[in-house]
Amino acid sequence: MPIYEYRCKDCDTVFETFVSSISDSDKVVCKKCAGKNVEKQISTFTSHLPGNAGSGPAGAFSGCSSKSGFS
Repeated sequence: MPIYEYRCKDCDTVFETFVSSISDSDKVVCKKCAGKNVEKQISTFTSHLPGNAGSGPAGAFSGCSSKSGFS
């Protein structure tokens, strides 16, 4: 069962909840104010590859490179 992140448009609370199917997404209510005026958020995730513990998320981009040609 996937976990989705929602934001309540009434109280601006961001929360996560299990949604068993896309048709159940209209049944999601805010965990703080019980409002039904919620929107699904686009969320990100990270994962770690075995053997790379402590070296950051898999495929992480540092944004810096000594070979970029910029000073």
